Amino acid sequence: MKSLQTLPALIVSILISLTAAAQTPGPQAAASPSPAQPSRWQITDDGAIVWNVKPDDSHQDNIEMSGKKVSVIVTYGVQTSGTLDLSEFVIFPSFQTLPQDTRSHISEVFADDDSPRILLNGAAPRSSVVERFRQKGVMEIDGHMGRSQERVEWTRKLFPSIDKPAVIETMSFTNKSESNQSVEVEDTAKVIKTSAARGLEGSYVMSSRVLGAGERTLKPGGTTEYAIIFSARRETDTDLPIDPDAELKVRTALVDSYLSKLQLDTPDKVLNTMFAFAKIRTTESIYLTKGGLMHGPGGGRYYAAIWTNDQGEYGPPFFPFLGDATGNLAAENAYRLFATYKNADYKPIPSSIVAEGAATWHGAGDRGDMAMLAYGASRFALASGSEAIAQKEWPLVEWCLEYCKRKVDANGVVESDADELENRFPSGKANLCTSSLYYDALNSAVYLGRELGKPQSQLDQYAAEARALREAIEKYFGAEVEGFHTYRYFDKSVPSVNANALRRHAHYANEPDHLRAWICIPLTVGIFDRAQGTIDALFSPRLWTPDGLATEAGKDVFWDRSTLYALRGVFQEGDTEKALNYLEYYSTRRLLGEHVPYAVEAYPEGNQSHLAAESALYCRIYIEGMFGIRPTGLHSFNCTPRLPKEWNKMALRHIHAFGGDFDLEVSRAGDKLQIQVAEDGKTVKTLEVNDGGTTAINLGEG
Repeated sequence: MKSLQTLPALIVSILISLTAAAQTPGPQAAASPSPAQPSRWQITDDGAIVWNVKPDDSHQDNIEMSGKKVSVIVTYGVQTSGTLDLSEFVIFPSFQTLPQDTRSHISEVFADDDSPRILLNGAAPRSSVVERFRQKGVMEIDGHMGRSQERVEWTRKLFPSIDKPAVIETMSFTNKSESNQSVEVEDTAKVIKTSAARGLEGSYVMSSRVLGAGERTLKPGGTTEYAIIFSARRETDTDLPIDPDAELKVRTALVDSYLSKLQLDTPDKVLNTMFAFAKIRTTESIYLTKGGLMHGPGGGRYYAAIWTNDQGEYGPPFFPFLGDATGNLAAENAYRLFATYKNADYKPIPSSIVAEGAATWHGAGDRGDMAMLAYGASRFALASGSEAIAQKEWPLVEWCLEYCKRKVDANGVVESDADELENRFPSGKANLCTSSLYYDALNSAVYLGRELGKPQSQLDQYAAEARALREAIEKYFGAEVEGFHTYRYFDKSVPSVNANALRRHAHYANEPDHLRAWICIPLTVGIFDRAQGTIDALFSPRLWTPDGLATEAGKDVFWDRSTLYALRGVFQEGDTEKALNYLEYYSTRRLLGEHVPYAVEAYPEGNQSHLAAESALYCRIYIEGMFGIRPTGLHSFNCTPRLPKEWNKMALRHIHAFGGDFDLEVSRAGDKLQIQVAEDGKTVKTLEVNDGGTTAINLGEG
């Protein structure tokens, strides 16, 4: 499944390389987000996006959709002739193979050649043209076949079952001619039987089959429907009974339930819509496994497994705000599973728990995993609004903080073997990201411990450690890098303790410091000491590319997660207009451009897969950045809103965090900002702050 995203990404790579070669490192003016680009997709009145196909409009893309027992990456497109390209890469996470590891699940590609032929009046239609693609939790494709005197319009809808190991494709045909027309979908099946020796539960059967295959006569105006089912089963089981109409209804209802909660309401339709789509992607990607509900990255590779960054750091702080039960349960389950690896010797918790909880992966050593877990679990517990959840998460938070404390070196920063990029890029013996996450976790632990009645002496110690760490971050990481008053990501003079990293990055010791995308991390945890220089560096031509931030200046590699963190951090710092400018560009590119409609993982690795937790990070730009929500208790938070100058108001509606269901609306009140909290349509709190000011909001107060 080769995506045509390779070509634009290659162009990006060439531009970055040419830019790096032509420039002498040093402070430079901020890069423009990019020249205006035409959007292939448009937003409809009902919140979907559509691509209305034009003549000679050849293009190919892919999208991932998931249910509790299946995920599918649909590669779709149009040939120059207007005919449809369509294939499905279907993954079945709960059908495990041996040996059990990160990718021990079955999967199969069902390509065009495997599809049943569609006949019009007993023959392949002389003309079959795609007219439109539509996306809103269901992939819908419209077109027609036959010449005018035999014109039949067709619609194909493709989506995963919400609770079965099956993907459903429905096909409907409507006769638009003035005479009877015959439509036939042939009874074509593909069956794959896996090796019994390789399956955890013996042999598995993956198949595609047509429901209702055969020839039907349509009168003028008449409609008929067929379905193709892509499914998996154990060899000893029978094929799943599938009702396509019922499956479509429950899938649509599930998507609507995501969209009804935590609604972004701003004057910018693109931002509102991408926020809505991000909720779908991050929340649908939760799998029911032997180890319980597991939020999984996806991307064709990562299922029935959890990572301390994606499922510890990125996703859980978002889920309470959405209030989806499966999201909250998956977050609780992730921390429960990680907590089983706590130990009296303070050996690191594995980076990943895989194969439905049956195995682990720890190939890069300690990536700062305990800082990730303490950061995510403490924020999740606070936002949950539940004392019961907070009590469950506290022991893990406490253990991880003690682990990090034991890793603080003579410089006062936290050592780790790597960072979450797992030695793809060097991170030395201590990196900026790990120390910043630990700093935030210490502050959250003070808030959380206060709610749980923990000893004041313990909380005072956490606060003192946070203050000392902040000073150490400035002293150790603060630097002039390529002429910018920002941070070095690590000290190259102190080599990594990881032997593989030493071999891979030995040449860095003789190179000057290069800007790194993760210099944005301090902004996201409220450290603004070097904010201006950091923001200038992030948006300089050294780091900013047409696809967001390069991981390292001069390289063609990008990971969306760093761009998403950076945009959040710039809003938090208060450079609102600049943050909005780049956010609007990024959102338009990801939602309406050439590879849509979600945030992506990386390029070239994964070729811009639609990993789920990146969409959670997109939503957090607004929650923590634009609306400036910082949890301070089970029912309280600080709010530092960043209302763009050209907007009169903005709102987050149906926030389910902190034990409530409330709206948060920010509007202009002269030279101040008015913050209104509403429940059930009634205003319960009205506060005013200076533009850039912070106010405390306690939902537990009358």
